[in-house]
Amino acid sequence: MTADVVIRGGTVHDGSGGPGFPADVAIEDGTIREIGPNLRGERELDATGCVVAPGFIDIHTHYDAQVFWDPALRPSSYHGVTTVVAGNCGFTIAPTRPEHRETIVRTLENVEDMDPATLMAGIVWEFETFPEYLDLVRRRGTVVNFTAYVGHSALRLYVMGDAAYERPATAEEIERMCALVREAIAAGAAGFSTSFSYAHRGVDGKPVPSRFAEADEVEALFLAAGSAGKGVVLITPGPQCSYADVYRWQPRVGRPFTYPLFASPGGKHLEPVALHEEGIARGVAAWPQVTPRPLTMQFTMADAYNLNTGQVFGELLKVSRAVRIAAYRDPEWRALAAADLEHSKMRPRWETFEVSESARFPELVGRRVTDIARERGTGPLDVMCELALAEDLATRFRAYIANDDPEAVAALLTHEQVALGLSDAGAHVDQLCDGPVPTDLLGNWVRGREVMPLERAVRKLTGEPADLFGFARRGYLRPGYWADVCVFDPETVGPGPTRRVRDFPADAERLTAEEPEGVRHVLVNGVPIRVDGEQSGAGARPGRRPEIR
Repeated sequence: MTADVVIRGGTVHDGSGGPGFPADVAIEDGTIREIGPNLRGERELDATGCVVAPGFIDIHTHYDAQVFWDPALRPSSYHGVTTVVAGNCGFTIAPTRPEHRETIVRTLENVEDMDPATLMAGIVWEFETFPEYLDLVRRRGTVVNFTAYVGHSALRLYVMGDAAYERPATAEEIERMCALVREAIAAGAAGFSTSFSYAHRGVDGKPVPSRFAEADEVEALFLAAGSAGKGVVLITPGPQCSYADVYRWQPRVGRPFTYPLFASPGGKHLEPVALHEEGIARGVAAWPQVTPRPLTMQFTMADAYNLNTGQVFGELLKVSRAVRIAAYRDPEWRALAAADLEHSKMRPRWETFEVSESARFPELVGRRVTDIARERGTGPLDVMCELALAEDLATRFRAYIANDDPEAVAALLTHEQVALGLSDAGAHVDQLCDGPVPTDLLGNWVRGREVMPLERAVRKLTGEPADLFGFARRGYLRPGYWADVCVFDPETVGPGPTRRVRDFPADAERLTAEEPEGVRHVLVNGVPIRVDGEQSGAGARPGRRPEIR
C-alpha cells in the first residue's frame, strides 16, 4: 500500500541514542506508518547522504507573543525545530486581565528586551485565562508544535493586580494562584516556570513580580505544580530557590526540575555542577539546561541591557531618553556608574566588549572597547558613552557574558543528565539570535569539535527532551508516532549567517538566521515545511499542542 509521503535513502537516527541504520520512512495521516527498506509513497523526498532524525525540540523559548504574528516561529523552524516550549522564566502573557496588558508588555520590554510597540500591535488579546490563551493559539494555528509553561509573574499580576510588584501574597492569593497552576497544566501547559534572579527587572527597573514571593508562596506553587501529575518546573535560581534548593525540592514535588546553567567566567558554574553530581547520585530528577552557543548580546546605549544590573544604570530604566543622554554626557555620572558596575553581581567583562555596528565609525567595528579606551587614555564606559553620543545612541556594541570557554562548554554539553536548551528564541531579538542551537551543535560541536557521537547529539535534540516533558508519541521515529522529522546532511549542517531585518509589527527589527546549511527536509505532523533546503508549504499550519503525559 502506498503511503502519503516516503523519505527515501537516508540513515535513520530514531532518537533513542542507538546507531543509525539505512531505511526509508513512510508517513500516513500525519504519523509514521513504517520504517524499512524499499517503501513507496505518493510523494517521495530524497534523503541520500543524509540523516533522517526526529524533529528537534526547543525547550527554552519566549515565543509567547511572536506566535500571533509569526506562526512559523522564525528562525527556529528553519533549523529543524518542530516543537517549542515557550513561557520560560515565569514571563508569560497569560493569564492576564485587560487592565494589566500594558504592565505585561512593559515587563517583557525590560526583562526580555521585547519591543513594546511590537507587542501591543502584534498580540491578539482575545484571551484572559491560560486555557483561553492555549486555545486561541490552537485555533489560529502554528507551523510547528507549540506549548508553554504557565508563568509565575503573570500569575501574580492576574491575582494581585499592581500589588504583585510591591508585596508578598496573602494566603488567599496564594491559593488562587495554585488553583490557576493546576488549571493551566490540566489544559495542556508544559508546567510551571518562575524566576528569582536578581538580573530580572521589570517595570521601572523594579524586581519582576516573582521576586516578591516569599517561602510560603514558593512552596505552595511548587507543590501545586507537582500535584498536577505531569509537566516540568523551570526555575531561574535566586534567593527564594537556590541551586541547592532545587535538589531539596525536586524529590518533594515529584516532577522534573530544570534551570539554566552557562559556563561562567572564573568557573562559577562548577558549584552547581558539583551539586548536580551529588543530586544524580541520590536520584534527583533535576536537569540543568546547557547550550553550545556563547552568551553574547548586541545592544545600544539607548537600552544598555547588559549594564542594567548595576544600581546606577538600573535607575536609568525609570527615566526618559533625554535624561539618559544627559547622564552619558556627565563625566561624574560615568565615573559613578563605572565604579558601581565593578561591584555589581554581574560585573561586566569589559575585555570582551566590542563595537558591533557603527555608521559614523566603521573603522572601529570589530575592535575591543578596552583597546580603544587604552589608546584614548580613558575607561571603557567612557568610550561607549562618547561613541554612542556621537551617533544619537545608535552605535551597537557586543558583549560576551558567559559560555565562551570551549573546554568548559564541552564539559557541560557532555555531562550526565543535562538538557539542551537556552536558545531564548523570541526574546532579545535585536540583541542576539540563538535559535540555531540544533544546527550549531550538529555542525560546530559534533562534526567540528567531535565532543559527542552523532547519535547522542540527535537524542539530546529529540528523544531526551520528549521524555523529560512527557510529550506523547514525539521525539522518536517509530511506527504510530507523529511524523515530526528533520533530514540533514551531517557533512554540511550548520547555523548559517545571521542578519538584521526589519519585519516585525510596528516596523521593529530583529536578528535572524534563516539560511541554515545542510537542513534538507523538515516535516511537522507529516506535512513538509521545508523541502530540498527551501521553506515549503506556504500557508500550511500543521502544528499541534503536544499531548503531555
